[in-house]
Amino acid sequence: MKPTAGDVDEFLAKTSPEQRRRDAETMTAILREITGREPVLWGSIVGFGACHYRYPTGTEGDSPILAFAARKKATTVYLLDGIDAHTGDLATLGPHQTGRGCLYLGDVDATDRAVLRSLLAESYRRVVDNAVPGAEITVTD
Repeated sequence: MKPTAGDVDEFLAKTSPEQRRRDAETMTAILREITGREPVLWGSIVGFGACHYRYPTGTEGDSPILAFAARKKATTVYLLDGIDAHTGDLATLGPHQTGRGCLYLGDVDATDRAVLRSLLAESYRRVVDNAVPGAEITVTD
């Protein structure tokens, strides 16, 4: 995956439904604050920072350090350190669903904002510190 040209604000302004657009604006503000980085489009994903990852299997690639996508049914948050690293926070986050490395939020405002910030900040720290078990991560920006 690589960053793509595109204006993040224009992209988010076109997001629908309205709930997803509001969630995207909220997530952008939270991730700017946590990362100290400006958002960049990676296709339809809004990413903050960039890194290269490599697994012992030989799988490797480039990815944002933290990212989200405003999908129709939910805001998808991508966590490079995986969902299992956040079981404590997830227990008190509020309504959500999970996938292997994704957190699905149907309504960001329905979550405990302090818990969400904690979870995102911890994920960011682990990636930046190359402290993701089973992966070698190098920050590239």
